[in-house]
Amino acid sequence: MATRANFNVIPNICSVEKIQKRARIACFFDKKKADEEEVDRDNSVQTTTRRLAIGISTIALFGNATVGKSIADDNGFWLNGPLPVPYATNKINNEETGTRSFLKKGIYIADIGTKGRIHRLKKYAFDLIAMGDLIEQRDAWNYVRRYLRLKSTFMYFDFDEVISAAPVDDKKSLTDLANRLFDNVEKLEAAVRKQNYPDTESCYEETTTLLEEVMTRMA
Repeated sequence: MATRANFNVIPNICSVEKIQKRARIACFFDKKKADEEEVDRDNSVQTTTRRLAIGISTIALFGNATVGKSIADDNGFWLNGPLPVPYATNKINNEETGTRSFLKKGIYIADIGTKGRIHRLKKYAFDLIAMGDLIEQRDAWNYVRRYLRLKSTFMYFDFDEVISAAPVDDKKSLTDLANRLFDNVEKLEAAVRKQNYPDTESCYEETTTLLEEVMTRMA
């Protein structure tokens, strides 16, 4: 009689597969949990480092604020109150309007002394002469007008201070030069604003001659 095989000793294949599947799932969740804990630790370290950097930067910024203020006080560059509104004390305004049409408001003009103002007058005169290339580009006229007004505003108040500090014999000639220059700047600014090319070109040529005279006088 043949020996009958004992199938009871063979494990149930389905049960084995279920056990293996559960083991894989458990391993997956354990790994995911470990990864999340590692990410949390990294985020905590980054947050701490960021807070430390911000704290150090704040100390450096505000810790030196008092030092910076004490150094800058009374040097002509530091403002302790509202923005001052400059005004001219010499007769360089338009006699009809009592002002100049090109003047820009809200500009802080630091006190750099008479020598500094003379140097700036010469430099800004050169800058306005160099603006000639933009006159040919009509799509740049809005920029030309803003540039003209900004530079001329500084020159206006610099001229006023230079005239005040000049010897008595030089005051009249400087005042005359300033008025001739600013009369032409007003005409040039109006021509650019109206997009009138012939007038703009004509006024610019006249203004350039006066700017060259300013550079010679301030040399």
